[in-house]
Amino acid sequence: MDLLNTLVEKGLRRELPSREEALAVLATSDDDLLDVVAAAGKVRRQWFGRRVKLNYLVNLKSGLCPEDCSYCSQRLGSKAEILKYTWLKPDQATEAAAAGVAGGAKRVCLVASGRGPTDRDVDRVSQTIGAIKEQHADVEVCACLGLLSDGQAERLKAAGADAYNHNLNTSEATYGDITTTHTYADRVETVRHAQGAGLSACSGLIAGMGESDADLVDVVFGLRELDPDSVPVNFLIPVEGTPLAGEWNLTPQRALRILAMVRFVCPDVEVRLAGGREVHLRTMQPLALHLANSIFLGDYLTTEGQEGKADLDMIADAGFEVEGAGTTTLPEHRGGGGCESACGSPDSATPDGATPAGAEPASARTDLVTVRRRGAGTDLAPNA
Repeated sequence: MDLLNTLVEKGLRRELPSREEALAVLATSDDDLLDVVAAAGKVRRQWFGRRVKLNYLVNLKSGLCPEDCSYCSQRLGSKAEILKYTWLKPDQATEAAAAGVAGGAKRVCLVASGRGPTDRDVDRVSQTIGAIKEQHADVEVCACLGLLSDGQAERLKAAGADAYNHNLNTSEATYGDITTTHTYADRVETVRHAQGAGLSACSGLIAGMGESDADLVDVVFGLRELDPDSVPVNFLIPVEGTPLAGEWNLTPQRALRILAMVRFVCPDVEVRLAGGREVHLRTMQPLALHLANSIFLGDYLTTEGQEGKADLDMIADAGFEVEGAGTTTLPEHRGGGGCESACGSPDSATPDGATPAGAEPASARTDLVTVRRRGAGTDLAPNA
């Protein structure tokens, strides 16, 4: 396909596709799926070889959030029967992080529910970062604490944090349909706070919330403009008790097309296969490794993931290798920061979005959603 040849050439040059080209990737047929994966795989291998970076989540504080994000089981008014607990102590968080590191994780992501941290919360997380770094000097620590106030990113950086995560989640045009207690602009501002403090920015999206192809392209182009180092691609986990529990819109084929589009738009950043991969990609997860160069190991914040050993077996069986602690994830030209003008500039074309290809409502696989009952906040061993 001329489209795919053009996208590969642009990806190898770090040139931004047009919006029309990005939309065309999402509109490709299932018959063309393997060609799409193979083309995006060439771009992935150009910048990241066959390495897969492992990341591990530690949920520092679960539930009881005052925000109303419709996708989240920890939201205000959630009826989801998830684990609820207040802040883990630094030694508890360090013990949880150690399980992930032992499983091969290169980055530990410290996450806490809530609108954003108080200064006391920043102190608490700073102590946890210090405790983890004391035991695992080489591990990367990413904090995800919500909206940041002035000076908080700098304090996290001084405490030893390497990165900060704050996802854009969906397009600016539809953001108010998903969340009303804060705005898309608030999220952009927090990512910029993190970048300004010298933290590696991690910001991504959630697919499968009923959005159009145009919405997906909008948020990914917004991410490209923001230029984070890591872009997690989450697929909605429709947890019972949340407003989006009935949104079963994704097929494995559509999930792969979305990942391919993200790789073409963000060719040289860490594209992370994140929440919901087991639920929506299922047995096609190994194909996604040809598109993403990073995954979460083990469980998520409130739901269980694939067994850690199964993740490692999948990586090996697919012909990939786990990225070691001594390897720099990003290509040299990024230097851990933005790619600036070398990455091209956004195309001005803004066509209307097409109806999502292959988005026929899928059968609800509620059997694949398991609420987390192990690891942080429990007496049971974590999954890593």
